[in-house]
Amino acid sequence: MPFPPRSFRRSRRRAARTPDPALDDDELGAARAALSQGRWQAVRSLLARTGDDWDRRAHRIAVLALEPYAAAWAHEWLLAAPGCPDARVLHALARVRRALRGKEDPAPAREACREAAALAPADPTPWLGLLMLERDGGDETVRIFEEVRARHREHHHAHHLMVARLAERRADTGPDPLHEVYDFAAWAAEQAPADSPLAILPVVAHAERYRVLASRGFVPADPAASGHWRDGRAPDVMKSAFDWWLEWEEWEREGHPRRLVDLNFLAHAKVCEGRVAEAAALFQHIGPHATPQPWSYPDRDAYAAFGTARAVALGQ
Repeated sequence: MPFPPRSFRRSRRRAARTPDPALDDDELGAARAALSQGRWQAVRSLLARTGDDWDRRAHRIAVLALEPYAAAWAHEWLLAAPGCPDARVLHALARVRRALRGKEDPAPAREACREAAALAPADPTPWLGLLMLERDGGDETVRIFEEVRARHREHHHAHHLMVARLAERRADTGPDPLHEVYDFAAWAAEQAPADSPLAILPVVAHAERYRVLASRGFVPADPAASGHWRDGRAPDVMKSAFDWWLEWEEWEREGHPRRLVDLNFLAHAKVCEGRVAEAAALFQHIGPHATPQPWSYPDRDAYAAFGTARAVALGQ
């Protein structure tokens, strides 16, 4: 297969100021660059080193699957090593990404995920791919989520997806402090060990519910102008999450692969609360690593929104 055309490379340069899903994982960035040129051997080495660190494995495969030619290069890898679970899982999630972009029907992507799950029964990542394809919080979504959780009870990405799906339920009923997404997030945080980043999940629930409410016109499109983070039990939730972060600094130092996702959600919440000093402390730890969620909510330029909020918080 030829390298990406010049027009594609130019479009990549124009998109340089968008959040990088690899975050601060330099090894992942290098492997992704190699994959974009068809050198899947670098990905093979990366995933072999990752082993059964399930959160890191899911993060890395999900990011690699975003590469436009990932499905084709993973297919080439499968031709060279037909029984390789890593190749099969990457191929499955690349098909999922294509389906989500409308490039192919979801049915083949689902079948690819099931084949990957059969080849690697202990790996929650193929089930994460199936969860990505579910667009609501119905019974099938719950069943797939439980398959992920049976393999890794604290699966970070799966819990975030489940919150996003549940937030969509009863989308046209308006603000409701008793909405089920809040109960789910609180339950998941309580079930997790004390040092688990799932402690941030109630903050994620507030952001995801805001996304739904703002898209329906129930709350202002400017999140900082909304009382969503200052009403009801929201302030207690935000304080608990921030206190957890202060207490469990070791979680950050140990480098959980998606810790920056959580810090972005927490910084966003503090900005919306108007607690600038606390937001500034978080931005110092985030550095330049913006994430699309929640800065893009409800329909904003994520990088611009992050940059503006960070500059105000840090007095720049």
